[in-house]
Amino acid sequence: MEKNKNNHTYDDIINLPHPTSAKHPRMSLYDRAAQFSPFAALTGYDDAIAETARLTDRRIELSETDLDRLNLKWQLVLEHISERPAVTITYFVPDSKKEGGKYVSVSGCVKKIDEYEQTVTMTDGKKIPLPEVIRLDGVLFNEIENSYL
Repeated sequence: MEKNKNNHTYDDIINLPHPTSAKHPRMSLYDRAAQFSPFAALTGYDDAIAETARLTDRRIELSETDLDRLNLKWQLVLEHISERPAVTITYFVPDSKKEGGKYVSVSGCVKKIDEYEQTVTMTDGKKIPLPEVIRLDGVLFNEIENSYL
């Protein structure tokens, strides 16, 4: 009986042990699976889309009246600076990546106002740029808000 070549082509090697390299260790199943993981051809594309979609606020320009009120409040803070007045300051933080920014409110006690550096230092060490402040609230201002503001 003659062997059928199609069915028994590899009979001579089929039962031999699997070859292993002396130089290269076997690949782990995790590494083998990683070869077939999805490929991101546009690395960073999703981040760029998210950055473009992120909204920023425009800087508010205060009127002369609002600036006068704000300056009056700063004068009151300066008069009571030794008492470390408690205030809430709302100020603009420019965005580092695109036009605009966001408004942040910080509550705490004022430690120092540096007119040369144009900063307000809070007792927790936070420094706020004076030109970016648009609102100043606190118990200290209740009396003048009822009369002047």
